[in-house]
Amino acid sequence: MEPDRGDLPQRTADGRVSPAEAAQAAGVLDVHRPMLLGLAYRLLGSRHDAEDILQEAYLRWLRVDRAEVRDPRRYLSRVVTHLSMDRLRARQAARETYVGSWLPEPVPTAPSPFGPLERAELRDSISTALLHLLERLTPPERAVYVLHTAFELPYAEIAELLDRSAEDCRQLHHRASIRIGRDQRRFTVDRAEQERLLEAFIAAATEGDLAALTELVAADATVWSDGGGRVRAARNPITRADRVVRFLLGIRTKGWPLTVRRTELNGQPAVVVATAAGDVYAVTLGTTAGRITDIFLVANPDKLSWAA
Repeated sequence: MEPDRGDLPQRTADGRVSPAEAAQAAGVLDVHRPMLLGLAYRLLGSRHDAEDILQEAYLRWLRVDRAEVRDPRRYLSRVVTHLSMDRLRARQAARETYVGSWLPEPVPTAPSPFGPLERAELRDSISTALLHLLERLTPPERAVYVLHTAFELPYAEIAELLDRSAEDCRQLHHRASIRIGRDQRRFTVDRAEQERLLEAFIAAATEGDLAALTELVAADATVWSDGGGRVRAARNPITRADRVVRFLLGIRTKGWPLTVRRTELNGQPAVVVATAAGDVYAVTLGTTAGRITDIFLVANPDKLSWAA
């Protein structure tokens, strides 16, 4: 039986390990690092928090009697999952103090730090749109949903990771699917359509073309803007096409001239926009049926260190 996540014996009386032993433990974790980082990021929506989780998982892996661990990948997945759920609970409890809307931290994925994203389902599982929806779920619901949907683990294996029954995990996945299912269908993962709409959106927004923006935006579109209280951003979601268009044109008016850089974020086509006022936005879109349904603007500098 694999050691319990809380039963982590020291290898020596004073808790120290040799450099060779530390290097060997780090080497094993590095083999599984892309998968583990992707797991933690999908559970937390934060690259910074995911890196912290992997560091803590390494310290636990270093202390455990690794000779007793039959399957390092499964053991490390268990540790990362439980640590991420604990972090998620703490973050949800503190969310009331966050200024404005909270959006997932954008991550450049060309190349992907989470391993290959060849399949559309894998790209979708780290998209800003889906990670934003996952914020509605409880930590156990989110863990089961991610493990079953993104990593295709059977419920029996998820049950071992979470210390629950397989039937309980099945019910958690069912509840999670219901809670996000209706809105998840708003988003398409069709790459060609996303590229086309993003190109049209960039052109219309930079040129201040009211008619073109109005044509692109769905009637029930929403702008989600995350400044974290650090920079200027809308503190509440902006809904309805007419208000969305006015908000976007307002950014252009106040920040002209704009510089726009194409990139890939969270497996999706995206842009990084810098304004003359010094504001930087990472922009991704939620699209369906040839229209833009959601516009995600992340301006919190704590989430954009890579953009500098």
